[in-house]
Amino acid sequence: MLREANEHDLNEILQLYLFLHETSVPEESEQLRETWKDILGDENHHLIVCEVDGKIVASCVCVIIPNLTRGVRPYAFIENVVTHRDYRRKGYAAACLNYAKQIAEGENCYKMMLLTGAKEEGTLHFYRSAGYNDSDKTAFIQWIR
Repeated sequence: MLREANEHDLNEILQLYLFLHETSVPEESEQLRETWKDILGDENHHLIVCEVDGKIVASCVCVIIPNLTRGVRPYAFIENVVTHRDYRRKGYAAACLNYAKQIAEGENCYKMMLLTGAKEEGTLHFYRSAGYNDSDKTAFIQWIR
């Protein structure tokens, strides 16, 4: 089942992020609670989850960004694409990305962007097969500490 996250999903999502790049779950704090509240309350922030037998096994984030170019059409940014190790290669992340695309199309976005730090050819092939290309643009990242 695909859906957007709700207030009860925080702990499961944080556990799922351990299969992304996190090494631990953040401690319960006011900052964590406020961030979760902000995410859920932001109409442009879509945290998509895929449930199997009542367990969240894959997820991605789709943020719609208002824009003054391209006919004043927004664009979508995809982040935190992750699948639980035991549920990979079953189409769950692809389903999340397709759900994100439906949101972007519904918002009249002119493009979707996705960055990955992955270098494994299998991961890059997955994103290409989901409709993303790695030839149109060059990404630059500046990490802020």
